[in-house]
Amino acid sequence: MESPNGFYWSSRRFFVFLLLAGALLGVSALLSFFWGRFEVPPKALLLALVKDQEPTLHTIAKLRLVRTLLAASVGAALALSGAIFQALLRNPLAEPYTLGVATGAAFGATLAIFFGVSAGLILPLFALAGAALTLLVVVYLSRTEEGAFRPATLILAGLVVSSFLSAGISLLKSLADESVSAIVFWLLGSFSGRGPLELSFFWVYAWPLFFLAWHFRRELDLLSLGDIEALELGVPVRRVRALLTLSACLAAAVCVAVSGVIGFIGLIVPHLVRLTCGARHQFLLPLSALLGAALLVFSDLGARLLLPTGEELPVGVITALLGAPFFAWLLKRKKREIEWLP
Repeated sequence: MESPNGFYWSSRRFFVFLLLAGALLGVSALLSFFWGRFEVPPKALLLALVKDQEPTLHTIAKLRLVRTLLAASVGAALALSGAIFQALLRNPLAEPYTLGVATGAAFGATLAIFFGVSAGLILPLFALAGAALTLLVVVYLSRTEEGAFRPATLILAGLVVSSFLSAGISLLKSLADESVSAIVFWLLGSFSGRGPLELSFFWVYAWPLFFLAWHFRRELDLLSLGDIEALELGVPVRRVRALLTLSACLAAAVCVAVSGVIGFIGLIVPHLVRLTCGARHQFLLPLSALLGAALLVFSDLGARLLLPTGEELPVGVITALLGAPFFAWLLKRKKREIEWLP
């Protein structure tokens, strides 16, 4: 048990980092809204958002606002999913794409683009259907005769199904002619062309993750210790594990459905928060959500502005460029062990 004095200092440190993460998200959101390829005075942009007197400025303001909100929402969901998977699977390398759900969503979206039926919400729905079918297959392959699930078996089943679907995506890319560039760009992740429809779609399906993650924050602490310890302390392990796994998989699938595959957010952000504030989920979850949102908004801003030609980079490229060196440093870090258990 943590001492009252230790809890006091952890809480104090948490509120300091919470303010810093909130400020970072606020700065990233303001930069994302006011800074773009088209130079518009901030006052004129705000007025155009409120008053639809100049159609061009109003469109720019609306698109930037929706894009910023979507990037922040996806970043928060990916970071929360990563924190949940790492606790449930008791694996520091677990992330939202561990069980192959993201690959299933990517395969569904690739099918939609390949057959030319990706307009409106058709592509996200194809992606969501692919993720759901993938999860069913992974659950079927990993379920024991007693109906239980072992973390190692879930991960192995996810890897097998993900490898098969990745081969299917490669096959579709090789068969596609004019649509191959659209498939590749979408697979690397982007918020280009997303609007209120995608934002509404995201929140309709992803809200259970935010609610359940906070509601079961104590249970996540106990599940990090192991199933036997959690059972002895009164946690209904099967029910809680099933609810959290389904919600995290659904959120990851919806993220892929609206923005493509964006890596490293769900892997790196929970690690970074653990290094600063420990592994108690009442601290870990809100900080991960805020930091994940800020990091993805900054990454999307870089994707829009880095190329001098005005072309847009896939945001997944930016997150990989930021995340891979950090993760390499994390793996080589020997002076201080990563705090795992609450």
